[in-house]
Amino acid sequence: MIPSGSVVPSRTAPPPLFRLPVLLVSATLTILALTLAGRHGYYFDELYFRVAGNHLDWGYVDQPPMVPFLAWAQIQLFGDTVFALRVLPALIAGAVVLLGALIARELGGRDHAQLLAALATATSMVTISSSHILHTFTVDLLVWQVSIWCLLRLVRTRDTRLWLVVGLVAGVGMLAKFLPLLLFGGVLVGFLLVGPRQLLKGWHFPCAIGLGLLVAAPAFLWQAARGWPQLEMAATMSGDGALRLAFLPVLVVFVVGPLLAPFWLAAVVGLFRRAEWEQYRFLGVAFLSAGLLLVIVAGQPRYLSGLLTALLAVGAVPVAEWLSTRGRQVTVGVLLAGNAAFAVVLTMPVLPLDVYGKYPEFPAFGDAQLGQAGWPELAEHVADVYHSLPADERERAIVYAHNYSQAGALDRYGPEHGLPPVYSGHNSYADFGVPAEPASVALVFGVDPEVLHPLFASCETSGAFDIDLAVLDVGERILVCRDPVAPWSELWPELRWTGVF
Repeated sequence: MIPSGSVVPSRTAPPPLFRLPVLLVSATLTILALTLAGRHGYYFDELYFRVAGNHLDWGYVDQPPMVPFLAWAQIQLFGDTVFALRVLPALIAGAVVLLGALIARELGGRDHAQLLAALATATSMVTISSSHILHTFTVDLLVWQVSIWCLLRLVRTRDTRLWLVVGLVAGVGMLAKFLPLLLFGGVLVGFLLVGPRQLLKGWHFPCAIGLGLLVAAPAFLWQAARGWPQLEMAATMSGDGALRLAFLPVLVVFVVGPLLAPFWLAAVVGLFRRAEWEQYRFLGVAFLSAGLLLVIVAGQPRYLSGLLTALLAVGAVPVAEWLSTRGRQVTVGVLLAGNAAFAVVLTMPVLPLDVYGKYPEFPAFGDAQLGQAGWPELAEHVADVYHSLPADERERAIVYAHNYSQAGALDRYGPEHGLPPVYSGHNSYADFGVPAEPASVALVFGVDPEVLHPLFASCETSGAFDIDLAVLDVGERILVCRDPVAPWSELWPELRWTGVF
């Protein structure tokens, strides 16, 4: 039974860290993620990051530079495998769980509250999914957790030097994704509306802003020099009125999971109603203001995943106080276990791929897993068409794929089938290379023939991607296009495109 009085006054030193149980929860998630890391295959974006890592730059059309660099670094350390790309995500997920306990501790949560915070964080949909796949959100989740922990510590200790740490973390985070701007915009609104405003005085706060911008400057300058292509990407990813109406349901169901709602609801209520948390009220305002902004601009609900993950840890403190009877403890245990099972089945490769493919009427079920399937088979199908060409045409052939995941898959698996170089006009993949002018035969996958007919003397269907799984590209045609009507450098602007697929 959980004893009452599980919170200490926020102005005092925090209670000891419940080290061993919290580390056990953190390690369990990391080990689970590493155990499953090599199953199924690369996810759509991982195939892109893998190739982008061979073309390192300070920015890309659709992202800052960090994640392609991390992909490159992991491949150098662990080899060119699916597992290699997923070592760091597993470790980051474990760190996020530990930070959940530290956040609860910062708010006065004792042993049981810290353990509950670690469990709530570890069983969240976004934590579990990010532990398995390398993505910009993988790093972003860690950045938000570290930032919020530092902000809470700053408010408790009144040590404004921590602003410099926050600024540094934000700057590093913006090298992975620009979303820390959303967090700190919301935090600033919170400080201005409900305080503690005095912590904004002095030189540490403006220096923190300068430090963050300085660290992230290369990524911003890259974008500015190219006309801010990421703004175009953001516009293509924005939703419409339907997304605004579905914002909260999507946030609840697919970001953290529906069974963890009591935790973040307890956090929001507690931040506004608990007298001992008055100085932390800015965090509740940040959540509401950032959420309101995303609803107004029809932004993706997952953009709030970092803040919502931190709120799970905050909410663990009042939930721990509520666990005064065995029945309540069992109820919360069932909620945590149920949410974990929901998240693991949907986002981790625990079931055979054909199970996920049997239920196409449920679009969310298995999407993450089916997005990791079929890539070696795609290379085999394209290779069959390539090797059916006359020898002189094979010598003059290249491969063109419509989107970066298709191109990334053919880049990864094509060489073992003898395929020629692979190109794509999608996002920054278009900048990774343009076919050499002697190339006069193109094996094209996934492109509408109506787009291609004006660009080549002839285009004919020579095959199709046929696989017994409900993957995104199943049924797409493989075309053989001959004799481009102009040099590739002139055709390339017609083949470039920016957006999602």
